[in-house]
Amino acid sequence: MAGVPANLEDMLKDAHLPALLTAMVHITGDTGWLRPEWAPTYNPMDRADLGIPEERQAEARKAVAEAIRAHLGGKPLQMANPDTATLRRQMDFVAGAPIPEQYVDFLVDELTLDGRSTKDPQFEQPQLKAAARKLNVLVIGAGMSGLLAGIRLSQAGVPFQIVDKNADVGGTWFENTYPGCRVDNSNHMYSYSFEPNHLWPQHFSPQPVLLEYFRGIAAKYDLRKHIRFETLVEGLAWDEGRAVWRATLNGKDGRTEIVEANAVITAVGQLNRPRMPDIPGLGSFEGPAFHSAEWRHDVDLKGKRVGVIGTGASAYQFVPEIAPEVASLTVFQRTPPWGLPVPHYHDDVPDNMKWVLEHVPYFDKWYRFYLFWMTTEGFLPMVKSDPAWTGPATAVGPENAMLREMATLSLQAQIADRPDLADKVIPQYPIGGKRAVLDNGVWIAALKRDNVSLVTDKVTEITAKGVRTADGVEHEFDVLIYGTGFQASNFLSFLKVKGRGGRDLHETWGGDAKAYLGMTVPGFPNFFITYGPNTNIVVNGSIIFFSECSVRYIVGCLKLLAESGARALEPKKAVHDDFNRRVDEANAGWAWGSPHVSSWYKNSFGRVSQNWPFGLIDYWRATLAPNPDDFVLEKTPEPVA
Repeated sequence: MAGVPANLEDMLKDAHLPALLTAMVHITGDTGWLRPEWAPTYNPMDRADLGIPEERQAEARKAVAEAIRAHLGGKPLQMANPDTATLRRQMDFVAGAPIPEQYVDFLVDELTLDGRSTKDPQFEQPQLKAAARKLNVLVIGAGMSGLLAGIRLSQAGVPFQIVDKNADVGGTWFENTYPGCRVDNSNHMYSYSFEPNHLWPQHFSPQPVLLEYFRGIAAKYDLRKHIRFETLVEGLAWDEGRAVWRATLNGKDGRTEIVEANAVITAVGQLNRPRMPDIPGLGSFEGPAFHSAEWRHDVDLKGKRVGVIGTGASAYQFVPEIAPEVASLTVFQRTPPWGLPVPHYHDDVPDNMKWVLEHVPYFDKWYRFYLFWMTTEGFLPMVKSDPAWTGPATAVGPENAMLREMATLSLQAQIADRPDLADKVIPQYPIGGKRAVLDNGVWIAALKRDNVSLVTDKVTEITAKGVRTADGVEHEFDVLIYGTGFQASNFLSFLKVKGRGGRDLHETWGGDAKAYLGMTVPGFPNFFITYGPNTNIVVNGSIIFFSECSVRYIVGCLKLLAESGARALEPKKAVHDDFNRRVDEANAGWAWGSPHVSSWYKNSFGRVSQNWPFGLIDYWRATLAPNPDDFVLEKTPEPVA
């Protein structure tokens, strides 16, 4: 048992009060903690505003402190697993509003109160275990999804190896090292559901901390013995006669090797191939020029004239970091990003909060639940298109217009002393139409610096000395940085994949990638994609949630192979096509599907190929287990007599 701090009541001021009160139900067995006068009424633009009068908060914290002292003094938990009715009350209390009935089983699974989840592999039967051991899986990528696949395959007893082009685990958190790089999803949710970290130093951790988290995961689950680093998978070819994938690997010594696997899981993400802009003269600049995802730490920016092309999520992070040290900084912007006010974006997690997370049972689960609901399904209505909307094209519905007004007021407050920036930094497209960023004021503060200029004239040419814009001005620089995003729509562009009958995956897609549930493609047996087409999320949650659902489903497909005795499975074309038809219809109903908006969410055909257009609950349900009727199962041929 942890010792009881003398100043416990003061320490609790740094903890989320509704999650604390909900945890008290488990500790004391008393649902009386869920008092109406202690229930939160959240302000979506101010996380600290619970809508509870301070005297009520003080009253609640005093009562909580007494219950915690009793528990740490030896009083056992009174209600580890509440009944469904109590759980419903707890959920509604933390959320600050009634949660719809259809979400209950989904959210109970996310809470994992008893430490178990539908995402845990179920391979208990001896016959199934024996069949699983005969499989062999190749996982491409050792980032967040690849490590997760390795963990679940290990738990299922399925042999596997992971191949990664990098020298270490971590994926995007290994590759992106630009100044200011950090996650834009709260870390108490951007972490594996089964591997919480109570010691995150900040609410939104910087890249080195995230890399260390994934290194720790690889060590805890002993995954490195399964990983081949600095090895590139150049191509995959399906051997129909033997029902195996033949993978061509190129190792760090330059040697080529062929390995075979019954199944392949790609875990390479969407945002991992830098996209250079289509501007005449690209490559002609005589000074150092690089993409933010390939940051050159050997280039000293101190005292230099620096040009930055692009104002996406990466630039939003690195521009404020480099602005104070450069002689001058010119930022070239095509369209401004929407910054959603998050004042604590760079804040440390108080030590008191870490103590509560570590020592108060169930607080961490309910705090994660609060984050999950408030930043996922609870946020979705604000970016939903209303077919009856007759307002301006800058919004897609009344709730979207309300969110726009709140975000606009925040921006206007920041530029009150610089009204000349208003037309440049307040977007004219709906929130949710493009990737929004988290704003704690540092972006606008950087743009207001005397040594920083924001240019909105179109860039027409890269020259030997710098950048020429549509007004004919040539801007001269010492260093040029491209913050122009990634080749998000070019799924698996680096990988040659030949499926059944020698069919080429990229020719099949024709630049318009589609997959059933974002994971499987007709004609490509035992080939599984994580973070595939239409599995990106815009405003509702952590991509780790999607990866956990995807890997659960993929392991379920491997289980289906083992149970059925089939040697291959692939989705039926009709199932695949119907799914994608529904996806396209649904995407048109969100801000990102608005015809008035262009973004990397859309491919060259104008189709939204990135985003999941339904709720998280829908992906959770769809990926609980594969439906055998959705697939063509290929049995092993009978031997010829």
